[in-house]
Amino acid sequence: MAAALACPRVRDVVVVTDDVVAAAALSALGARIVPDAPGAGLNAALAHGARSARALRPAAAVAALNADLPALRTGELARVLDFASAFPSAFLRDAAGIGTTFLAAASDAEFRPAFGGPSGSRHLASGAVEIALSGVDSVRRDVDTGEDLRVALALGVGPHTARIAAVPAPARDR
Repeated sequence: MAAALACPRVRDVVVVTDDVVAAAALSALGARIVPDAPGAGLNAALAHGARSARALRPAAAVAALNADLPALRTGELARVLDFASAFPSAFLRDAAGIGTTFLAAASDAEFRPAFGGPSGSRHLASGAVEIALSGVDSVRRDVDTGEDLRVALALGVGPHTARIAAVPAPARDR
């Protein structure tokens, strides 16, 4: 969140959530919170967030970025946004090459999220251009497993993740 807000190419960050604790923390960082009025899963929430962003800025391009990118670098995000701005719709596959970590739509394009599972193939089939940039590992590196987290930690994570990752795990029952 902090890396996205620090990116000069990002004007607003909209978070769709009904979680009051998360909403308070993210709002304190500078996000605009939108209730999850659809309550119909991730893609409906992303579309709702995009509509909310465009309600305030009708001529705005919109983008969805995974929330689980603890190694996100502002400069790499700026490169992805610059690339995406040349197309009506563009997406970035995750490090595994299966899912999607980023989807953008120009101001005059429909925003059609299809996240979950093999979303890279769905976004490509929808007509979105695949972003083929090297050196944007932090934007690709979402965390779904312990190994993903180890790789993200090796890339270097933000202060919030670093603080949490330094806490020893509780002992397990034997």
